[in-house]
Parts: sequence; C-alpha cells; structure tokens
Amino acid sequence: MVDFPSKARVVIIGGGVVGASSLYHLAKKGWSDCVLLEKNELTAGSTWHAAGNVPTFSTSWSIMNMQRYSTELYARLGDEVDYPMNYHVTGSIRLAHTAERMQEFERAASMGRYQGMDIEILTPEETKERYPFLETHDMAGALYDPHDGDIDPAQLTQALAKGARDMGAKIVRFCPATGVTQHDDGSWTVHTDKGDIDCDYVVNAAGYYAQRVGEWFKPFGGRTVPMMVMSHQYLLSEEIPEIEAYTKETGEKLPLLRDVDVSYYLRQEKHGFNLGPYEPNCRAHWETADDPMPEDFSFQLWQNDLDRIEDIMMDAMERVPSLATSGISRVINGPIPYAPDGLPLLGPMPGVKNAFEACVFTFGIAQGGGAGKVLAEWIVDGQTEWDMWAVDPRRYTDYTDHDYCVQKGKEVYGNEYAMHFPHHEWPAGREKKVGAVHTKVMELGGVMGVYNGWERANWFAQEGDDTSEKSTHTWSRSGPWQQRIKEECEAVRDGVGVLDLPGFSRFNLTGEGAAEFLRGMVTGGLPKAGRMNLVYFSDDRGRILTEMSCIRHGEDHFTLITAGAAQWHDFEILKNALPTGLSLTDHTTEFGTMIVTGPKSRDLLASLSDADLSLGWLTHQEATVAGKSAFLARVSFAGELGWEVHCANGDQPAIYAAILEAGAKPFGMYALNSLRIEKGYRAWKGDLSTDYSLLEGGLERFVKLDKPQDFPGKAAIQSEKQQGVKKRFVTLIVETGDADAPYMSCIWKDGEIIGETTSGDWGYRVNASVALGTVRADLAVPGTKLEVEIYGQKCTAVVQEDQPLWDPANERLRA
Repeated sequence: MVDFPSKARVVIIGGGVVGASSLYHLAKKGWSDCVLLEKNELTAGSTWHAAGNVPTFSTSWSIMNMQRYSTELYARLGDEVDYPMNYHVTGSIRLAHTAERMQEFERAASMGRYQGMDIEILTPEETKERYPFLETHDMAGALYDPHDGDIDPAQLTQALAKGARDMGAKIVRFCPATGVTQHDDGSWTVHTDKGDIDCDYVVNAAGYYAQRVGEWFKPFGGRTVPMMVMSHQYLLSEEIPEIEAYTKETGEKLPLLRDVDVSYYLRQEKHGFNLGPYEPNCRAHWETADDPMPEDFSFQLWQNDLDRIEDIMMDAMERVPSLATSGISRVINGPIPYAPDGLPLLGPMPGVKNAFEACVFTFGIAQGGGAGKVLAEWIVDGQTEWDMWAVDPRRYTDYTDHDYCVQKGKEVYGNEYAMHFPHHEWPAGREKKVGAVHTKVMELGGVMGVYNGWERANWFAQEGDDTSEKSTHTWSRSGPWQQRIKEECEAVRDGVGVLDLPGFSRFNLTGEGAAEFLRGMVTGGLPKAGRMNLVYFSDDRGRILTEMSCIRHGEDHFTLITAGAAQWHDFEILKNALPTGLSLTDHTTEFGTMIVTGPKSRDLLASLSDADLSLGWLTHQEATVAGKSAFLARVSFAGELGWEVHCANGDQPAIYAAILEAGAKPFGMYALNSLRIEKGYRAWKGDLSTDYSLLEGGLERFVKLDKPQDFPGKAAIQSEKQQGVKKRFVTLIVETGDADAPYMSCIWKDGEIIGETTSGDWGYRVNASVALGTVRADLAVPGTKLEVEIYGQKCTAVVQEDQPLWDPANERLRA
C-alpha cells in the first residue's frame, strides 16, 4: 500500500470510541503523527451496540472528572470537527428507595457541585413533576443530574475520528494488528497483515479483545490483562402513544430514569423506551474452554435471554406503567468487558516500558472523551491533570487470575448500582493472597479485608458479634465493629497491640552509586546507615507521586518499603529511572510484617528478643525474636512506642504466637486508620496523591531545595514556594453525627466551597471525629471555623494546630 504508514509516534490498537478519542486528543496536543489500527470497521466492538448513555454521576472523584469532561466535549464536538451528531442532554433521575441511598446521592451531589455541576436532590413530589409517568409512592427521593443524556455511539466515534484525521492523524481500517516487537531502545514495531509500523509508543485499546492483545506484550515484561466479558442485554419497546404526546406537547424527551435499587435504566428512545437491566443472575461469556472467544465478533450479537431479566422488567413496568402498554421491538445482547472492579484500565501498561492501556471500558461512551484526554496526557506529558489511580492498570498485581476476574466481573455487574459502604467488603474472589499467619488471625476473630489482593484483618470480632455482610450496609461508624475498634485502640494506647500486615511492598536497592541515584529521585535527604526516614517522590509539577520508608543498611544498600497497593506503581518509578549497574529487586512476597506497638511494647519484646531496644526512634537492627531471625525497625504508624517486626514467612507463625502469648492484643486495619489519623499521618492515594503538591500537602520538611541534585519537580516546588501556595493541608476536628467525613467531602466557609477532605475517621484516643484535608491557604489558621459536608449534612469543623492531635511532641513515640 502506497499510503500505509511505516512510522508513527504512537500506534493505537482498537477503533472503538476510546481508541478514536485517544487519537483525537493526541492530535490536539500536537502529536498528529499517530496511527490507529482497526481490524474491521470503526465501532465494530462494544461501541456499535452500546446504548450510548452519558452520565456524570459517580462516587469516584476521578471517574466523575472523566465523565464530566466527556459531557463538556460532546456538547461542542460536532461544531468543533464539523460532523453532525445526535447528542440529547435530557437530564437524568436516579431513584432512591432508602435513606442510605439518599445519603449516597447527597455525597455525589456535593462532589458534583465542587466540580461545577448543578446536581439537585429531589423529593418524591418533585420527582413526579419531572417525570409524570412515574409511580413514586414508595420512594425516599431522587437525584437529578441536568447534564446527563445520550449520544449516538457511532456518530461520536466518527466525529472523533474525523477530528483526528483533520489534524493529520491516520486511521487504517480492516487492518488487524498481529503482534508487537520491542527494541533495545524501548521503541516498538507493530506487525499487521499490511506491513509493519515502527513507533515510540503502543496503546492497547482493543476493548473486549484487550486480553488477547495483551499477550503480545508478555515477552517484554507484560502480564495477562485482568478482565472478563459479560453478556449485557437491553430492550427497545414499541412506540407508546402517550410518550409521543408528551414529547409533542413539551418539545422535550423524558429524563433518563435509573432505579438503582432495583438495578436498571429506562430511557426514552424515539417515542418508546430503552430498558437496560443489570441482573444479579448474570452471565459471563468466553470464560470456559467450550465457549472460546472467536477470532472476530465484529458487529455481532448473542441470542436474547429474557428469562434472566424478567423480574427487573416486571418491576420497571410497575414503576412506569406506560412501559407495560407496549411490546418489545428489539433485544440487543452484546459483549461488555469488565475489569474486576468495573473500572477501566487506563494508563501505563504494568511492567512494559513505552506501552499503555486504554481498555476494558464498561461505560466507554460516557468515559471515552475523558479517557482520551487522560491517555494523551500520560503519553505526551508523562502525568495527568487529575490523579487517576482509580483506573491505573498498576492497581492490580499478580493475584488477578482467570477465576478471580470472572468472579469479580459477575459480582460487579450484578451490583452495578450498589452502594459502596465504608465497612463493607465484597465477598467474591477472596483469599487470593494470604499471609503466613492467616489461619491464626481468622481463629482470633479476624474480619478480613482485601489490600492489593492480600487478606488483612479489619477488626477482630468476639463471640456473638454480627459479622454478616448485611450489617455493613450503613454509612454510619456505629456497627458491631465500633466497640471492638475502640477496644483495639485502647489496647495500643494503654498496653501493647500486634497487627499482622502481609503484603507490605518491599524493594532492595544496591550497587555503587545507589545513594546518589536516590538523592536525585527524592525531594529530601537520605538517612544515615543504621537509620531510616520517610522519602517523597514528586512529579515534574511538584505534586506528590508517592511516599516510601527508606531503610539504609550501608553506603549504597537500601530497603524501600511502601504501601501494599503501591507495589507495581512504586517499583516502576524506581525501575524506569534506574541507571546501569544498580540492582533493584522486589521481595514483597518473601516476608511477613507485624506492627508491635503501645507503651508496653518494649517490655514485651525484651522478654522475647535479644534486640537492643534502647536504640532510638527511626533506627533498625537485625535481631532474634522467639528464637527466629528478624529485622526490627523502630517506627510506628499508630503513633505509639513500637516496632515493625519483619521476618521470613516461615518464621512468622512462631514469632506471632510468642507475641500473642506474651500479652499483645491483635488489632486490625480499622483501628490503625483511627490511630494514624490522630497523628496526621497521610495515607497513600487519599491524602498523598498527584492532586496535591508537596507544599500543599504540608510536606515542606521533606523537601531540600538547597541540595545540589535536580530531583523531579524541584523547579516547580521552588516556583510555588516563591509565589505562595493556594491551598494548605489541615487537620480538622468535626462536630459530626454518626458518620465521619469520607474522601472528597466538601469543606465550606460562608456558603462557598473552599476545600475538601482527603480522609476522615473517629479518633478513639482524642474522642473526636477527625478529618484531614486541604483548604484555601488564608483559612488554614488554627481556630478557624469551617463546615464539612458529610452525606448532605454540614457539620461545624475547626482547624487545628499544625501538629498531631495525639502526643503532639511525639514523647510517646520516642519513649
């Protein structure tokens, strides 16, 4: 082919809405020498049979940002690229049957207001006025989003494609990619039936074929893409005269209706309805050997299976009786890809340099516009405007086997509109990664949670405590766990507690020049040999990339410990910058960690260990505990005298048993969260994220602008310091009711939103509800009265001194 491109800066594999949006946004950023490959025609995958709903609603800050951007883009795209599009902004109504659902709506409305969206909370009577065909007798209320609507997926994709072509980008249709080869310099060759294309970056945007495409990257460090495929059905009704009459009289379509407690959406389609259920008794496809994925499923559907959705159909007819007056004109039953948490994979491909993923979009039409923006930022700038950890492919590590993906995908689909309560744990796909003392922790009453696939105790139940899933369906802090968390915190405060913490991410860095390499990576200084400290990594904008504990064994020998969830993310930060001659190895799965903490922890360890327990805070040593080799680090995330005890997995059962027998009380992650928040200790991807600069995050003491190394973000931090920060990190005491501030609760002053919380919890040592967050710099003054909005209720909050609430001088830590 004369015009077949043999070179490109980026090759995108997949021509659905997300691939087209990615190409369009790359071209918008000046990268027009990019190519999109599609095996069939554009939209041939999930895009062509998508219903085309475009909501902004989400209780995820980053997903809401992405979807909000999509609505803003779609409103102007037709004019911008001169392509006709059917985009109907009808608004939407989400129905609530319960008070708990109304609390969720209040939270989402608050987040929306912060992002500039005028989302409303409606009474049943107001809901009926907006939707006259609705039965509201059993409703608690509703949420109204004026920005919601629907769009023609094919027109949207073609408009994005036209815009990209007009800026010089290329699209090659009917050209399947067949494989990839990476070269020593990190560049790629993408192989196709029509020829090879050399490029700098590759993007897997292959939709429900993403796992198959992902296999090509395994020889270059990749892994099996964590996903599965669901069968999703929606029905189109015949035309209904009263809907036609309503539209002619008002000149408008009905708002899109979602009954989230029953689990369906109902949208006006011409003069009839489109009904889309998410049924609990759902069906996965292409999951077994006798149901293989075909080589090409372009523009194809499965046979309908209405028995699965009969109950939901009947409920929808009772809710909107007009629906029952018509027949079904068509059933669409097509494949929709699902990641284990229902969110897409968008960002750097784990383990593979210069490769990205923009795939497994369950709601690709709604998120496609924002996804293209985010992906273009990742590739061109190396960082994104908003923190996008919620969709970062590196959030999953090595536990996402086929069984896990199928179990979780079906669970998410069957609970598509479920509320995500703060003390609820989803039951499917459990025990993929367990620590060396997991069985003992369970025997002690551990009620488990999942952290990067690892099972950890959230709290310890006693006989008679309600540990049912149903008991967790509340936004309140009160529940069977509350008294137990209080007791666990008091044990740490007054005696000694032990927390089993499997899955701490642990990397060893060695080689001549390792120290100098780290100095050029982190914002602050390094500890001396025999000591440890916190180090922070910034991006080019001076924003918080991550935090690690840096343990120094020798001049050029370090152990770096970081959050369990950060394992692949943080390893890549180091690996991608690693000079030749240095060794970086991951030892996360080889060791167990126990936190032993409280005023009596020294006495307890003295009875079991030969360690020198007089060594000061932030020191470490090799020692014997209960006759086994261990590594002790004198540090405590709980804010009390304490040590982390690290040991080989095989030695942990004996050490853990001895610590328990010596009188330590087991405590869980919920207690640890309460304890850390009283100290103002930050949590990764809550308080510590790229939404904040290090200066905004109150981390100036970890920044050394006078050191000679030009670490990432140094110039940006210098500039921000000279100009003055616009936001500051604060600790708040909140006069709340029975719920604490969740992530991204709005902070108000005189009727204006002036900041947001980054985390919140009850502090059992200070006996108060505590929130961490950022506020406008002029209001970060101790004693300033503000308001924190918690599930629709504005609660008085007071800015505290810039020091820990508990043990502000750290006397207990250093004892």
